[in-house]
Amino acid sequence: MQLLQLLIGGVAQGCIYGLIALGFVLIYKATETVSFAQGDLMMVGAFGGLLTMTLLGFPFWVSVLAAVIGMGLFGVLLERMVIRPILGQPAFSIVMLTIGVGYVLRGVITMIPNIGTDTHSLAVPYAGEVLSMGGLVLAAEQLVIIGVTAVLCGGLFAMFKYSKLGIAMQASSQNQLAAYYMGIPVKRLNGLVWGLAAGVAAIAGLLLAPITFVHANMGFIGLKAFPAAVVGGFGSLPGAIVGGLVIGIVEALSGFYLPEGFKDIAPYIVVLLMLVLKPNGLFGEKLRKKV
Repeated sequence: MQLLQLLIGGVAQGCIYGLIALGFVLIYKATETVSFAQGDLMMVGAFGGLLTMTLLGFPFWVSVLAAVIGMGLFGVLLERMVIRPILGQPAFSIVMLTIGVGYVLRGVITMIPNIGTDTHSLAVPYAGEVLSMGGLVLAAEQLVIIGVTAVLCGGLFAMFKYSKLGIAMQASSQNQLAAYYMGIPVKRLNGLVWGLAAGVAAIAGLLLAPITFVHANMGFIGLKAFPAAVVGGFGSLPGAIVGGLVIGIVEALSGFYLPEGFKDIAPYIVVLLMLVLKPNGLFGEKLRKKV
């Protein structure tokens, strides 16, 4: 029973990693760019939900909707104003730019008086509720994380498979030049992908907030979501979720059964093993380059 309890906790945490990793993968598939600002976008989304509830007095669900839409628009604007002008430059330059964006976002939040430097609790309707099943005690926060992740993944799957927008995004991710010649607005799609990634990051932040609270440094969790994207395969959307679950479960088990400190390094050990045994990840495509 204790093992099952640990596994459920690991799955819930892994869902958070998976949602942030989805942002990594979405942006990489669209622009072949790795955005290390995903964790900080998650943090800003959590603060957005907090501020709309406390300052504007919005109900929780309205605050969630406002935060997600606001972060989606912010992601589109970020791609248009900051990322797009530097596309075509060496990949290292773009990576450093996204790291810089993350620092700027964290700094801006920290400068907000009486808010940015404090730790806040997000008043969710299901806070503190538990579900007891025999000897198993499940926190409502964990069940909500798992349920919302499942629904979101189902929605994204349906969008990419059945909608014209999703099909166009897939075509653009396969070959941007060919998609452009076929009449697909590639630049606009790239902006929408950044907006989608930012919206998903906001959802992850709002789901995580009741567990870890809202603070300026909560975006550092993105450093553990990156290994999830690598484990799942950097070009695979399902792989991002599976990789997140793997990292979350390994972290939960190592934190309980292994000496103190192993929990923090476990994700990176898993990544090293994956790179040695299966460099393309669990669901990554094998790419061969002719010389």
